[in-house]
Amino acid sequence: MAVPLFNAPISTEAPLGLFPRRDSHPVSRSAIIKSDNQPVQTNKWYANFFLGNQTQAAFPLPYSLWITKDGGNYGMNISHIDASQLAIGPDANVDPVQYYLNPLGIRSMTFSATELNPSTSSVTVNSCTPHSCEVSLHADRRRYGDDQKRIFFPLVQGMGMITARYESLVPVVGSGVFFRSITAVNSPRGGLQKWRALLENGVTWLIYACPFAGNPWLTLSPYGNDKLVGSSPFTGFIQVAKLPDPSLESIIDSAAGAYAVTTTISGSVDRNTGTYIFKHQRWGENNAGRLLMYALPHHLATFNPDTSARRTPLALQSPTKGLMWGVLSDDWILNEFNLPIDISWLPRGGESLMTGTVATAVRTAAAKELQQDMDAQSNLNSMYFSGKALGKFAQIVLALALTGQDVALSRSGLSRLEAAIGRFANNRQIYPLVYDNVWKGLVSEAMYKTGDPNIDFGNSYYNDHHFHYAYFIYTAAVITFLERLLNNSTAWVTAHRAWVNSLVRDVANPSAEDTHFPVSRAFDWWCGHSWAKGLFESADGKDQESSSEDYNFSYALSLWGTVTGDAAMAARGHLMTAIMRTSMNQYFLMSMNNRNHPPKFIKNKVTGILFENKCDHATYFGLNIEYIQGIHMIPLTPVSPYVRTASFCREEWEQWFSNGRTDNINDGWKGILWANVALFDPAGSWQFFNRPDFQDQWLDGGASKTWYLAFAGSLGGAPRY
Repeated sequence: MAVPLFNAPISTEAPLGLFPRRDSHPVSRSAIIKSDNQPVQTNKWYANFFLGNQTQAAFPLPYSLWITKDGGNYGMNISHIDASQLAIGPDANVDPVQYYLNPLGIRSMTFSATELNPSTSSVTVNSCTPHSCEVSLHADRRRYGDDQKRIFFPLVQGMGMITARYESLVPVVGSGVFFRSITAVNSPRGGLQKWRALLENGVTWLIYACPFAGNPWLTLSPYGNDKLVGSSPFTGFIQVAKLPDPSLESIIDSAAGAYAVTTTISGSVDRNTGTYIFKHQRWGENNAGRLLMYALPHHLATFNPDTSARRTPLALQSPTKGLMWGVLSDDWILNEFNLPIDISWLPRGGESLMTGTVATAVRTAAAKELQQDMDAQSNLNSMYFSGKALGKFAQIVLALALTGQDVALSRSGLSRLEAAIGRFANNRQIYPLVYDNVWKGLVSEAMYKTGDPNIDFGNSYYNDHHFHYAYFIYTAAVITFLERLLNNSTAWVTAHRAWVNSLVRDVANPSAEDTHFPVSRAFDWWCGHSWAKGLFESADGKDQESSSEDYNFSYALSLWGTVTGDAAMAARGHLMTAIMRTSMNQYFLMSMNNRNHPPKFIKNKVTGILFENKCDHATYFGLNIEYIQGIHMIPLTPVSPYVRTASFCREEWEQWFSNGRTDNINDGWKGILWANVALFDPAGSWQFFNRPDFQDQWLDGGASKTWYLAFAGSLGGAPRY
């Protein structure tokens, strides 16, 4: 029976009273209007429109848009970059190059009005959803209010045309590339006007105008070679689209006259098949009777046959995700098969291998590692590092318990683990979580105490919540499972379910009925992965540097949903993981046959930090190759082999680490690299962690020898006697 994914909230109750309320935040939401103090997305693609000076770019894809507020050009700028325009470096002659980026600031087209100026004009954002928003440029909001004398832009991910709705303003359509020629041409339908604009770079853009009933036709006259100016105030909408191939002009013509207002998602899971549907709400009429929307490679790979049949030959390059293809359809239906519903505490099939040699080695390692001080290692001033420590000990106790050996030690370890996480469940850690009543979320008090927005990786500004909170959710799921297994008890989960669900709601609230948190703060169902950057203005848009900690959240979510009997939550987690298996192998993990990144970037094997506008084979904390590759490995969990294929992992190893190149790495990254070896050579990984001269310094603060032996062993790496 199919399980609906988005029909019900996890809870609609106010956040628990143990989270103190904060009614202020250093980042103002004053640019967001008509929100009635509702939750607002912090990690979505359009955040630059309400952050900082509101002039950094947003990336709805395939186009990028940004606002300029200077006197000569107060307006919304539109750019599209072809693959031939990419900048690679720092040395373009090496292979692989460290980074590639799309040049910023190329104003192919600009929407403005003669009334816009720096003195009286302003920018507001409203109707913020996970996939869309509305941005308004007001001539004088104090004089005319929110709805009059403005240009507003309905912006939706994947929109095939950029639409500007004018409310009684004199239009100015400009280009920083300059117009070579402007030609008025026959309109594809009644009530619609059309121009063909050839820019000085040889690229053609199509311009359409639709005056509302009772309003005159738009008259545009050249003003120099960079502006077309209307003759009078205009009420209606103007649309522009880049024409990549003259033979495909009729496709864009068929779509002109209508635009997407927003996109909503629905979905269900039936056994190991997940289905999710994007419904694009259409406004206006066009000849196609459907919207033109651009699809990313991972969409195309999972479209159902009916949606695939709507694909057109129209294609535009995305900044960092390969070629996008135009689809004429108001609804997209996507399917993911082989959901990881049979992956729980160990990799697929691993339970039967947790005996004999594996069990003995795990028991020996656990007996030693459980002598460590769980409290000291987890009672830190960072939610991230505290969570990693708790996750480490959860894996140790879990692995030991699954061997069936030394039940007394398993119970003792479980009791100590519960005490360690209890500090957080009671919100008595060094920097407790507070409920931010401005942006609506659970954030570390650290920023309020220290004034440092970057403390704990920017948690208080909504950075990395899915990374941080996943470790706590995972630990809670393990405790719940082991309490039943070892003690036949549900007391712990009964007492702590609401606290854990609070963390889930902050990151992955499934329903707008829960008005205390935004819907799906981190995971972008359209992009197919999460964005880690929160309330920080960024020239290159949102970014993420750890693909593995992204699907670690969805894995933890599925476990927590399973142990608490929340079938919808478990199903969402499974589908998110399956979507990420598809998207990560398109965008973050680059096998040799990858076609979504420049050829000279592929040998990096991972993107490093993937931004909306660039990819940089680096990390925020250093350029060591073990950092860059390893941050896309941690933590090694049962879903790691589901996402990271054996062939990819072998390619990566041969590129960067084979032939003794890990010998000089003598910290925790060494263990991470060798644990990842288990995905293509489990015997080699087992031998490394079982070697007599193994050193504990090779273990990361979130890792253990116990778990790495269990992991390699459950993948078949241990010898069988």
